[in-house]
Amino acid sequence: MTAILKRRENESLWGRFCNWITSTENRLYIRGFGVLVIPNLLTSTSVFIIAFIAAPPVYIDGIREPVSGSLLYGNNIISGAIIHTSTTIGLHFYLIWEAASVDEWLYNGGPSYELLVLHFLLGVACYMGRKWELSFRLGMRPWIAVAYLAHVTATTVVFLIYPIGQGSFSDGMPLGISGTFNFMIVFQAEHNILIHSFHMLGVAGAFGGSLFSAMHGSLVTSSLIRETTENESANEGYRFGQEEET
Repeated sequence: MTAILKRRENESLWGRFCNWITSTENRLYIRGFGVLVIPNLLTSTSVFIIAFIAAPPVYIDGIREPVSGSLLYGNNIISGAIIHTSTTIGLHFYLIWEAASVDEWLYNGGPSYELLVLHFLLGVACYMGRKWELSFRLGMRPWIAVAYLAHVTATTVVFLIYPIGQGSFSDGMPLGISGTFNFMIVFQAEHNILIHSFHMLGVAGAFGGSLFSAMHGSLVTSSLIRETTENESANEGYRFGQEEET
């Protein structure tokens, strides 16, 4: 015990910080994926709040007046949204020095949509990795991360894959309540997705998977035979890859 205490006292601040980051005893598990999750989700959240409150109108497609989505320009919580960049920008990263002025930069959408979406996608992907890593460290099955993968995939398709296929981020989904419904209606009108067999399978898989996961989890949880003492975590009663049932 004395040797352990001395080793901890001699440990550097960086060493204690690394041990805290990698510990599975914390209330909030961080580890390697968490180090990426925190800055990415903080960035996307900050951009969303600022743009939702104060972003100026965006010149979207050249056939109508600029579209506003922020609260300061007459929207409310229902109609407000983060408006994507102009069609003229395509899939480019629209950096501030590529515009003649800051006004022109904001008029074409500025950085908010791509900055928010790309940081958000990386953040939720790393959050999925964090779920898998925590399950692995605790000796649990990785099914929480696998279930979360369905939602990460759907989000990636809507915010990244579809705009790439269409050739412009202006075809991405506006980040707001009314913007979501507008995207769904336009998508149905252009692609008739509701009649597509893969969409039907995807919906059935997502909802069916949630239902069966809930049923299976409740059944297993209610029939577990504890193989550990009250001083140990119940997760210690299972070893990854074990042949016998828990």
